[in-house]
Amino acid sequence: MLEPQRIVIVGAGLAGASAAAELRERGYRGGVVVLGGETHRPYELPPLSKGLLLGDTDEPDWVRDEDFYREHDIDLRLGTVANRVELGTRVVRDSDGGEHPYDRLLLATGSRPRTLPVPGMGVPGVRTLRTLDDSLWLRSAFHTAQRIVIVGAGWIGTEAAAAARRHGLDVTVVDQIGAPLLPVLGAEVAGVFQDLHTDNGVNWRLRGGVAEIVGDSDGVRGVRLTDGTELGADLVLVAVGAAPRVELAHAAGLELADDGGVSVDAGLRTAAPDVYAAGDIASHFHPRYGRRIRVEHWSNAKDQGTHVAGNLLGAQEPYVTSPYFFSDQYDLGCEYRGLADPGTDQLVVRGDLKSREFIAFWLREGQVRAAMNVNVWDHGDALKRMVNGRLKVDEETLTKGDLSSVG
Repeated sequence: MLEPQRIVIVGAGLAGASAAAELRERGYRGGVVVLGGETHRPYELPPLSKGLLLGDTDEPDWVRDEDFYREHDIDLRLGTVANRVELGTRVVRDSDGGEHPYDRLLLATGSRPRTLPVPGMGVPGVRTLRTLDDSLWLRSAFHTAQRIVIVGAGWIGTEAAAAARRHGLDVTVVDQIGAPLLPVLGAEVAGVFQDLHTDNGVNWRLRGGVAEIVGDSDGVRGVRLTDGTELGADLVLVAVGAAPRVELAHAAGLELADDGGVSVDAGLRTAAPDVYAAGDIASHFHPRYGRRIRVEHWSNAKDQGTHVAGNLLGAQEPYVTSPYFFSDQYDLGCEYRGLADPGTDQLVVRGDLKSREFIAFWLREGQVRAAMNVNVWDHGDALKRMVNGRLKVDEETLTKGDLSSVG
């Protein structure tokens, strides 16, 4: 496969920027164009609901220094929205009328926050959290608001709840599920997070939905639930997940998978010649799991972006990295590796759930499918080996044995 003369990357988030940087790290001398709709240079998302929202920092983690793109001859075009891909002529068109011919194309368009299909979403004081501007706005609002209702008890919702409590707000979290993070962690481990937030003053309205956000042009006043209860609020955060930005790919005729992402093979290639996808939008056939998965975590965007650079230059290496994410809430820090089904997988716990110092393992047919360390930091390499190798480990070793000797 001949080396391309010009690579166009649509998306200036972590996946796209990581791919561009890796192309130069690998010595590629051809043209690299990165198109991004935001006006900020590429940054990482985790601080937006963690350190930046807490007030511990005033900037996100930038993917690269400000001068990096110029010094490495990467044509970073911020505030430029790609609105059409012509696969036949190999051209990307943008909303300003610009044309960007490519030899190889990477789509890394990321996700957008989901909203609620209820009246009141447009009322001032109702916000989602996805961008740097969102985070800065929300942090500023924390200084003047008194009561916030957070709709959604996932990772963004629970991290935002912790930040709001630090700022002294009265916090209520609403969700249809029975416990925060329940679909990911299962009832026992989810209960740890529910108790953590309860101990820190968060109010829960679970197993219920939102009927309306109440307010007018002067601002939000509350949230009316489906049971008729109205929760007072002068700030509302909607954190009900994200949807992959696949409109560009779909309009170009690329195949979409059942999970809503762009279908790619093990090497992150689409069925269209010389077109790849990475990050949130990539529905990737993962060799380790034998099926398609689509992962929205920070590490996946970074690692897939770095990996796909080699394939853009002619390699055909499958992407085999296991999912990974981390979270910090109050005095609890955790890391999760792998991919479990908490509804059917066996839960084995090393340590004490109540003390919030433990490692949770999820086993299927005796194999470690996922592991999460909570306020325990000594076994990261061992957990990675177990998850990546799908190692069979007996319960006694997991709960009491020397994990460093496993594998």
